[in-house]
Amino acid sequence: MIIVNEVSKAYGSRTLFDNVSVKFSPGNRYGLTGPNGAGKSTFMKILSGEMEPSNSGVINRPRKIGVLKQDQFAYDNERIIDTVVMGNNVLWQALKERNHLCEVPDLTEKQMHRLGELEVIIAEEDGYNAEFAAGEILRGIGIDDAEHENKMSTLATDYKFRVLLAQALFAGPEALLLDEPTNHLDLDSIHWLEDFLEKYDGTLVVISHDRHFLNAVCTHIADIDYDTIIVYPGNYDDMVEHKIQARTSIEAANRDRAKKVAQLQDFVARFAAGQRASQVQSRRKEIARLAPQELKKSNIQRPFIRFEQERPTGREVLTVRKLSKAFGNKTLFKDLNLDIHRGERIAIIGSNGVGKTTLLRCLMDEIKPDSGTIKWGDNSTWSYYPQDYHNEIKPGSTALDWLSQYLGNEGNQFVRGILGRMLFSGDDSLKTTEALSGGEAARLLMARMMMQKNPILIFDEPTNHLDLEAVSALAEGLSQFPGTVFVVSHDRDLISDVATRILSFTKRGITDFFGTYEEYLQSLQVKQPARKGK
Repeated sequence: MIIVNEVSKAYGSRTLFDNVSVKFSPGNRYGLTGPNGAGKSTFMKILSGEMEPSNSGVINRPRKIGVLKQDQFAYDNERIIDTVVMGNNVLWQALKERNHLCEVPDLTEKQMHRLGELEVIIAEEDGYNAEFAAGEILRGIGIDDAEHENKMSTLATDYKFRVLLAQALFAGPEALLLDEPTNHLDLDSIHWLEDFLEKYDGTLVVISHDRHFLNAVCTHIADIDYDTIIVYPGNYDDMVEHKIQARTSIEAANRDRAKKVAQLQDFVARFAAGQRASQVQSRRKEIARLAPQELKKSNIQRPFIRFEQERPTGREVLTVRKLSKAFGNKTLFKDLNLDIHRGERIAIIGSNGVGKTTLLRCLMDEIKPDSGTIKWGDNSTWSYYPQDYHNEIKPGSTALDWLSQYLGNEGNQFVRGILGRMLFSGDDSLKTTEALSGGEAARLLMARMMMQKNPILIFDEPTNHLDLEAVSALAEGLSQFPGTVFVVSHDRDLISDVATRILSFTKRGITDFFGTYEEYLQSLQVKQPARKGK
């Protein structure tokens, strides 16, 4: 159990949350939600002890807490099995020190005494079974015994994440804190994680921008809003419904109170100077009692995402014939044929490392295929959202100046209008590009796409840094776009809301399915043959 009592956190004049008291109970799985900048990661760091609150608030936490590390490349030079054992830091440090002392040829009496102390620590932490226990966890997450001695650098990104999750679980934590665990995971890995977490019997607190994941996993939602944290029973959709109902109920009650107050004020105005002093005084007390309940301003903001096209393409947007690409002995796709028509919205899905981004880059002529032809139709110009924004948004500028370089014939007011729709209002537009958060950089890239008005939009993992409101706004914007869309994504809600065609990288090659994501999943269940692009 984690108990938070009167904890506050502020940066300068900005308060993230004030005097928060909340309890996270064993057996429950809590989704920590709120828009970008609300303080979710900050609160998670306070829960783990990595960061201190701004006040003297108190946090009672269990002795063993598992925390998911964010940097999947930090352990590249470590053995996979050692990376898991590092999840018990007390044990790992004792093992390192013992191994060092064992290499000393002539131990002093003090070193001998220390060696005895270390053996006691290792025994208490069950260190003699550490590699066996770590091996069992690794097998459970799909990493075979033959790989356990390999370096972390040999693993694909999604399997590095699995090892880091195994690290967080290794010490048998009573509480598990996961910040954006679905980032960079493919759909199969996300399914695996959902099944895994549903069996975890400790206290789980998880941050995620994936609504489908939160709905599948969470028993409660701890929502950061109104300068506090409110815990709602149920999953994310349940929380949204509770929140809307609560606010609607207060607004309706306030309207009723306002009507009654108006009637009472009319009575007071008419009879204040007359013979009904006692009645007037009674009405004044009633007016004070009926004062509307204060409604704090919510910090939830949704960007307004709308993509337009200046000139549409012809009906035939793209023709691909016998396209092949391999790196070394690994074939990503072979003899791929595609016919893309105006207005189609194609979701490209599949495991990490199978070639989704490579396919996009081949289509945009950033990478040369090994063979095959790519022919774009008339007026086929595109806007591109890359997976890594750092090469696009260079430091040394402001958000306003960076976006202004893509200005066409419109005036500066047009740029400011686009920035405002993407939540860069007022001085936010003057924020330096190097100070942008991941979510802000994502919205800035989409603002550029909105300004360019190209008839083809190409997205590579656009939801990695977006909050739930922004993901919903993006889905709505893409659904209403009359042009052609290509989107690589692991976000099931985005794919479900947007896609009219699925290009799926499978073990058998690339399956080209004409239909929605739900229809594609149905076809897999009934083994309905899909049209293939190879």
